[in-house]
Amino acid sequence: MARLVTIFTAQWADLDFETMCRKAQEMGYEGLEIACWGNQLDPERAAKDDAYVEEIKATLAKYGLQCQALGAHIIGQCVGDGPDPRLDNFAPPQLAGRSAEIREWAVQQMKYCAVAAKKLGAYVVTGFTGSPIWKYLYSFPQTSEELVESGFEEIYQLWSPILDVFRDNGIKFALEVHPGEIAFDYYSTKRLLEKFASRPEFGLNFDPSHLIWQGITPHVFLNDFMDRVYHVHIKDAAVTLDGRTGLLGSHIDFGDLRRGWNFRSPGHGDVNFEEIIRTLNAHNYQGPLSVEWEDSGMDREFGGKEAAAFVKKIDFAPSAIKFDDAIKQ
Repeated sequence: MARLVTIFTAQWADLDFETMCRKAQEMGYEGLEIACWGNQLDPERAAKDDAYVEEIKATLAKYGLQCQALGAHIIGQCVGDGPDPRLDNFAPPQLAGRSAEIREWAVQQMKYCAVAAKKLGAYVVTGFTGSPIWKYLYSFPQTSEELVESGFEEIYQLWSPILDVFRDNGIKFALEVHPGEIAFDYYSTKRLLEKFASRPEFGLNFDPSHLIWQGITPHVFLNDFMDRVYHVHIKDAAVTLDGRTGLLGSHIDFGDLRRGWNFRSPGHGDVNFEEIIRTLNAHNYQGPLSVEWEDSGMDREFGGKEAAAFVKKIDFAPSAIKFDDAIKQ
């Protein structure tokens, strides 16, 4: 049985929810990973207002769509980041410049997300954790082990009360391993999962696009952490180093051809999706394959439609027999 093909509505949050549902159906998707911001889903209202939840469910049903996941990336970022003026873009305008209140707001919103997910019949909330130590990535001035460990401990302490609510509602939280997060590559992920070893509600949203440009082989990462992978993004990136460009991006915005790498629509980058599908099959992953569509060089509706067809083409079931059984006497 083919896995559910969904689209993450983060890059479409400017659309009202019904328009998003209609477009998703027209593009060939079977479900949504609904963003908890913009014009998509208000998690606080969903947690408190059953009529609002029924309205969301009815709109999904009208267009033949399922919802197995919510996305709370920009909210989660506000939980674990230190004071950062950029967080003003993610929090309510009245909290601008008030970092402690932004964090307090984000912690409560993440708790609402768990309740909203349960009421909508989803099983997971994807997102970010933020990181108080990302700014210390390059070890000059010298970054001590004590400073790094304090960052991991801070994330553990901040997220534990949130995870209590996730546990109580039977919902998983799936961190998208990503630059800017406490876990951004292979070994930082290993360290974080060891930190949360006693919290099975804390796991990963596998997104190969953030690994490929760092030099990490996505399907190797996936295989090694599969027991904590709760959700999967289909997203691509292309590395285009030319002797001038670098992997750190030169403070040049996404889409600019002077960058050393860029996100691409699925199938237009360097990710080996066949190895990912084979790894998912080997571990019997039955969750959604969710397109997170990001490509500054392509029209999003063209890309979104093409991506839905691409995922359906690359997804295949494992064999139920040994291929050479038929040649026995």
